[in-house]
Amino acid sequence: MSLMWKLLAITLLTNSLFGAAANADIENFLYKNFNTNKDIKSIDIKVISKNEIEQMPLWNAYIVDINAVLNDNRKVNQKMIWFSNGLVLTQELIDIKTRRSLVDDVSPKFKAEFYKKKNLIYGNENAKHKVAIFSDPLCPFCATFVPEAIKHMKKRPDTFAIYYYHFPLTSLHPASVELIKAAIAAELRGVKDMSLKLYNVEIDANERDVSKILKQFNKIIGTSLKPSDLKDPAVVSLYNSDLHIAQYLMVQGTPTMFFDGKKDKTKKKHREIK
Repeated sequence: MSLMWKLLAITLLTNSLFGAAANADIENFLYKNFNTNKDIKSIDIKVISKNEIEQMPLWNAYIVDINAVLNDNRKVNQKMIWFSNGLVLTQELIDIKTRRSLVDDVSPKFKAEFYKKKNLIYGNENAKHKVAIFSDPLCPFCATFVPEAIKHMKKRPDTFAIYYYHFPLTSLHPASVELIKAAIAAELRGVKDMSLKLYNVEIDANERDVSKILKQFNKIIGTSLKPSDLKDPAVVSLYNSDLHIAQYLMVQGTPTMFFDGKKDKTKKKHREIK
């Protein structure tokens, strides 16, 4: 459970929202309730997205960005998903038929500004479809799925514009952080097809020794990177850019795919294009 949720936990809020809830209604309501927490010095709440729910036409999902300063001056930022039908506000809705939480179906909209030139690895930027992939090179599923998906789409550059974003699962694969930075450094030095070559580097996912990670990386990729190269401001900036986009989109695991701006839970939409 996140620190924010421990501080701001609310199970069900009623009686204050009537009719179709506007963003301001949600923000004001949550602010009044959260602001009573004595551990919070200040808090700012902003609805960043309002999504319709296909299975439940009378409900909307609100993605809320919360920035709080605690009494010990710690800063907390977290996005939350809330559901409302204009009468009730709750954090959980379960589909009775599928027994799935509808939270899994909610995702912020993919902003046009996130389609950065640096993230375009294959295809034409004006291609008919835009596919965004968030991946960790040490994720076992990514290692088999992502290269295959990329190879399938790169054959049709006018159909697919493929955008790749690094998203290390740091708690599961700590080695992926330095491995990704090495890949970015190599790209900045002109190494091509790095998004595919990266998956050929075999390293213990729990390895934390940068020198050992780079030794294996340099051996497979044919580079001569040093630990200091991974601290280059340009490398750090590109690394943080991907993390920022992933955080905004509430990416939780890998691989995560967006197809034409919408989260593709099936990861198969690119295969359905004839």
